[in-house]
Amino acid sequence: MKSTNKKGFTILELMVSVAIIAILTSIILVTISGIKERSRDVRRLSDVNEIQKALNLYFSSHNIFPVFPVEINITGDDAFSEILISEKNMPAVPTDPLPTYGAYTYQSNSGGTNYSLGFCMETNTVSKYLKGCTNTLTP
Repeated sequence: MKSTNKKGFTILELMVSVAIIAILTSIILVTISGIKERSRDVRRLSDVNEIQKALNLYFSSHNIFPVFPVEINITGDDAFSEILISEKNMPAVPTDPLPTYGAYTYQSNSGGTNYSLGFCMETNTVSKYLKGCTNTLTP
């Protein structure tokens, strides 16, 4: 009788190993994707809070907010952004971190006494704000 020592893995062991690696990889990818979305949402909130601070500075100088009775998309180069930059309330007006998803918007009443900043959120993880483009900040 001849004894043979076989070294290595069977095909079944290799298949199980590959399946486990694939499952772990998919879990990690889903987790990383969620982290990126939440990170962009936190940045959006930070951006609109900075815009709101700049609007308060503008109001303290002019006793009105910039008047745009029709909603305007904030692109950084629009008329609203130019006002905040020219008044030195902001060096640059931020835009959405994922422009294909949504845009920040601004609209005031005709008297400049009230406004609405609109923005989108990708998740429901931040309290008071919902996934989608229905979120607003007002003075």
